Amino acid sequence: MPKFDDQTIALACIAIIALAVVLQAIVLLAIFLGLRKAIVSIREQVEDLRSSVLPAVDNTKELVDRSLVLVDQTRQLITRLAPKAESTVSDLARVARGVRNQIEAVEFTGKDILERTRRQTERVDAMTTEALDHVDQAGRYVAEKVGRPVRQLAGILAAAKAIVESLRGSAKAPSRAASYYDEEEPFE
Repeated sequence: MPKFDDQTIALACIAIIALAVVLQAIVLLAIFLGLRKAIVSIREQVEDLRSSVLPAVDNTKELVDRSLVLVDQTRQLITRLAPKAESTVSDLARVARGVRNQIEAVEFTGKDILERTRRQTERVDAMTTEALDHVDQAGRYVAEKVGRPVRQLAGILAAAKAIVESLRGSAKAPSRAASYYDEEEPFE
């Protein structure tokens, strides 16, 4: 085996170290080139993103500014209208209470009128029924007390007429007088 002296070993170590440094430089160069290429690609993507997002951000900023103005105007409007709205609501509540009270009064009056009308109707019905009962009784009484003598008188007159006609000797047959009394018993 060959004998290595210190110089050879040192030279071999230096060569290995130089080779390692060169290899490290190549790797670092490759990493640098890859990073540079990646940075260029990222820059392009960022520019594309910026060109598409920036108008949206500007529009959003304008929209936010307009919204803030609208919110501020709405807040001012609400501040101005709140007392009026409260007053209107209280007025409406008062009107509703008044209407409810008037409806209750009308309902009470209507019930009272209906009850009075019902009572008066019952009284009129009772009076009418009583009056009609009396008229019916009077009619029956008149028919009984006056009708019977009239029928009897009609019978007597019919008999007298028949006697007179038979005495006259008329050749005609005695005509029958159209009277409803003829069909009834003349002397009941």
